Amino acid sequence: MKTIVEIITENKRTNMDIIDAAGKIIREGGLAAFPTETVYGLGADALNPEASRKIYEAKGRPSDNPLIIHIADMEALEKIVLHVPTKAEKLAEHFWPGPLTMIFAKSGRVPLETTGGLQTVAVRMPNHPVALALIRAAGGYIAAPSANTSGRPSPTLAEHVAEDMDGRIPLILDGGAVGIGIESTIVDLSGGIPMVLRPGAITIDMLRDVIGEVRIDPGIEVNPSAHPRAPGMKYKHYAPRAELILVNGAREKVLEKINDLAHQAAESGKTAGVIGTDESCGHYRYGIVKSIGTRSDADTIAQHLYKILREFDQQDVDVIYSESFSAPGIGQAIMNRLLKAAGQKMIEV
Repeated sequence: MKTIVEIITENKRTNMDIIDAAGKIIREGGLAAFPTETVYGLGADALNPEASRKIYEAKGRPSDNPLIIHIADMEALEKIVLHVPTKAEKLAEHFWPGPLTMIFAKSGRVPLETTGGLQTVAVRMPNHPVALALIRAAGGYIAAPSANTSGRPSPTLAEHVAEDMDGRIPLILDGGAVGIGIESTIVDLSGGIPMVLRPGAITIDMLRDVIGEVRIDPGIEVNPSAHPRAPGMKYKHYAPRAELILVNGAREKVLEKINDLAHQAAESGKTAGVIGTDESCGHYRYGIVKSIGTRSDADTIAQHLYKILREFDQQDVDVIYSESFSAPGIGQAIMNRLLKAAGQKMIEV
């Protein structure tokens, strides 16, 4: 299969002819990758079970890992869920369109192939003009996980999609760099007390400000025996090809430990990658050192995270040592992604 990459936005205007062509591919059961404000998504008709199967096949994704349905208006939501709780309406009013996914009891219109066999469905309304236009052109319901090979760092540029999906899908819509850089927050509203299943740019404090009590699911930590209730809960995700190890502790001790580890790697003939910040990179003496951003702006760290991991893949490093980023707000989401990428490997100093 030949994969075509189309630049979708020029002079801040979306090429609707390309949108219509991509919508036709999806309506006919095919796949197309597209930008959102979080990461690039791999889209298919969410109400077509065979189309959902194609997503799993293209990504090499386990079929029990549920997909998120993307919609462009609230009327679409009511047709695919059994009930929209008042708390969900409040959250939608505050955060949709935006990087928030909500889980509901699904209606019979949603095939189990899309939900990973669950009777619940994850839904979000992306805050990106290309994504919203494509959803409408495709019939109103696009199932879209991140447009990468399963387990790899999520794509924040069209080039990242092409690295993983070239020859697997017919079309990639190139909308430039995404804005946020990590996946949406997921909150489960299908039961009693709302539960965060995946942290993201919409923090738990932001959710609590709108609807009151919200809890964090302990299943956010990797649990190999659990059936995942939301994308990213069970399997190792976001991982570079090299081994990734986090180092956590006081700043000076972290700098010293990473220097020691990178030096040991060099002496054993390995190439180490080091993930630091604008404030710390000048202190590292060994390995390939990259700044992920400044600690004074956690949003920039989120934007650069997957790009940095992919750059190390391109440079064929053997091992990556990274500082930890336990900043408030989006810092929880950054650490969630790093820990999953590292397979929970973290050294305390």
